[in-house]
Amino acid sequence: MRKITKISNRIIRRFNPCYDPSELGSKESEYLPIVEAVEKYRDKCKNKSDVIWLLCRKEFMTEKDMRLFAVWCDREALKLDNPDERSINACNVAERFANGQADSDELAAAWAEARDAAWAAAGAGVAARDAQIDKLLTYFK
Repeated sequence: MRKITKISNRIIRRFNPCYDPSELGSKESEYLPIVEAVEKYRDKCKNKSDVIWLLCRKEFMTEKDMRLFAVWCDREALKLDNPDERSINACNVAERFANGQADSDELAAAWAEARDAAWAAAGAGVAARDAQIDKLLTYFK
């Protein structure tokens, strides 16, 4: 599948967003490279998570790159607190899995351990959305 490299309101609407992309001020006929569009309109988004929701999909990124981005987000979140070793291990296994160096059984076991650690540390905080968006944009440069 050929990855989309430019974005428009028409393309965004195909994904059924919970908002009207024209509310950001973009023209209906405007097709921009992804990085340019995000840099132009990201501060107009009411919810920065919408940018991540939009770009983290198979039309824009490979499955491997989406997994590696998720690992990066998790590692950033782990920096905010004293991380549990189970969470660190889950990141390591997920990264190895994305690179074809771990199997799905290892991934499932690590995920279960990390879930237990997450419940134990509920409310510890999450990584900043702007940092996630900046990192995500490096994929498209």
